[in-house]
Parts: sequence; structure tokens; C-alpha cells
Amino acid sequence: MPATDDTTDAETAFLEAVDAEIASFVETRIADLAPLGDEVLAFVRSAADFVTGGKRLRASFVRAGWLAAGGVDGEAPALSAAAAIELLQGSALVHDDLMDGSDTRRGRPSVHRAFEASHRSRGRVGDPATFGASAAILMGDLLLSWSNELLVAAALSVAPAARDAAIDAYDRCKSEVTAGQFLDVVAQTHDVVSVEDALAVARYKSAKYTVERPLQIGAALAGADADLLDRLSTVALPLGVAFQLRDDVLGVFGDPAVTGKPAGDDLREGKRTMLVARALQGLDATDRVRLMSALGTDEGVETARGLVVASGAPAAVESDIATLEAEADAAIAGLDDRGAAALRPLALRATRRAR
Repeated sequence: MPATDDTTDAETAFLEAVDAEIASFVETRIADLAPLGDEVLAFVRSAADFVTGGKRLRASFVRAGWLAAGGVDGEAPALSAAAAIELLQGSALVHDDLMDGSDTRRGRPSVHRAFEASHRSRGRVGDPATFGASAAILMGDLLLSWSNELLVAAALSVAPAARDAAIDAYDRCKSEVTAGQFLDVVAQTHDVVSVEDALAVARYKSAKYTVERPLQIGAALAGADADLLDRLSTVALPLGVAFQLRDDVLGVFGDPAVTGKPAGDDLREGKRTMLVARALQGLDATDRVRLMSALGTDEGVETARGLVVASGAPAAVESDIATLEAEADAAIAGLDDRGAAALRPLALRATRRAR
């Protein structure tokens, strides 16, 4: 797969329409909540601001599934479903940043840090960190509620069988990403990490939630049968794992000016990623102990990064990504022309990116 960051004019127009769908929906909720006063309105507007921007990759996969199943580009069910998935992503990111103790997101303060700073600057009583954490939990919940509303709106606009299949895929997505997040949290309590454990986290925290379920939701809304949904999964799972492995590489070696996150953040947060699992395979016993001791500390980032490089893990993970790309390519080749055309350029962007 050669590198590409291009989007077609049609996809760009779709994503702009998704942004407009989110903005319009949020404005109605702002109007509903206006009687609660300025504090609530500021909170709601912060939620709206948080979901502005981003790669919109999951929305693009909803569109690809919709097109693969014969949907007409830009129709309302696909737009509402894509907006719903982006709000679900926003919910997950707010909670993820809080659990990881991340200071930034997309080059700006993470939600819990922003509310913590606001509490402190306004001289409020109580603990600023607790206030920030509480606000982030509630904002994630609010975004999840909005996501549910938009997905139901999309599902109610199609035939009953399509509605049921789309809601089933969406419900599974929410359960899977929560389970994947918990696997990630548990992994950080282990003193070692295996390749198999790292793959399980990648599959449930990212692959299903980023690629498989968005694809299936879009396809289901357009009336896809069970066979097409299964064939889309065959594309989605290797592609989604490759997407997460690229994230792992960027989390250690990415340019902060491009990623919007500090360099080495995954190491600072103690993430048990595939890079770490592959590094443990390539290090001797002494250096394995050094690596695991350095993970999860501010002062150990450079030590951990150096050990990851010395182990040969970056090349090993690039090989893993190439293998997964080949699996996804083979699965895409098994789709009809319509499905292949929708997925090929998107598959490239998922794994060959700088942010």
C-alpha cells in the first residue's frame, strides 16, 4: 500500500455534511438546555467544541459501508449514523484522556485538564482535579447520549430489517469498545505483556470500534445482507488492527506538531502496546526489566524509547502492519467493484498516516 492522505471531493463533501449534522444537532440541544443557565450552556458548548475537527475516519467507514451496500452518497441515514459514530468517538476520547491522565488532545488541553484549570483560575472551592474529572465523566456521558439519539434517528428512517441490523452493530460497538478499554486498563497492571494480549486490546479497543462496526452500521442501513456484513468484517479486522499498530508507532515516534500529543505519550502512560510486546521479545532479561521499570514514568520516556529502538521492535511492528495490510487487500479484492472502490483509498489512509 503506497502512502496517501487524499480524500475525494465526494468524501470531503460527505464529511462536511457530517460536521454540519453534528453542529445542527448540538444547537438544538443547546436550545433545550438554555433554561439551565450559563454554566450548563458553557459545558454543552465545550462538548460541541471537543467534537469539532479530527480525522473523521470512522465517519468515512460508515460512508464506505453504506456505498458498498448500494446506498446513494450523502443520504440522510448515512450522515446521521456517521455523526453518531463521531460523537461516540468523542465520548471515548474524553474518558480515555481522563483514565490515561493525558494533558492534551489535538494540541489543546484535554477536557479534564481544561475544567481543572477553569476551577483553579476562578477561585472555586473544592479540589480542582476532582472537578475536572467529574466534568470529563459527565461530558463523555453526554456525548454518548447524543450519539444514541442520532443513531436511533438514522435507524428509524430505514426499513425494519435494516434498522435492527444497524442498531445491533451499534450496540455491539459500544460494548466492545468498553471491554477493549478495560483490557487496556488491566494490561497496565501487568508486569509483562505478550503479543497475544496486545493484539486483543488492539482488536477490541480499536479494530472493531474504528473499522468493523462503522462499516457494518453503514452497510446495514443500506440494506446489506448477512453475507456482505461478514465479508466487510474480513476486511475490517486486519485493517483495524493495522490502524491501531500505526497509532502505537505514532504514540512513541510521532511528531507532536502533527499528532497533537506529546512525543512518547504512550510510554509515559505505561501503555502495553504491540511495540512494547515486540520490544520484550527482542531484549535480554536485564533490559526487559529496565523497559518495564521505565514505562509509566515521566523520567523513563527516553530510556524506554531507546530500548524499544534497540530491540528492533519498530521494524517488527512495521512488518506486522504490512502483513495485516496484505490480509485486508486480499479481502477487499473479494468485494464487488462498488465495495472495493469505497474501501481501497480509505484502507490506505488508515494505516499510512502521520497522525
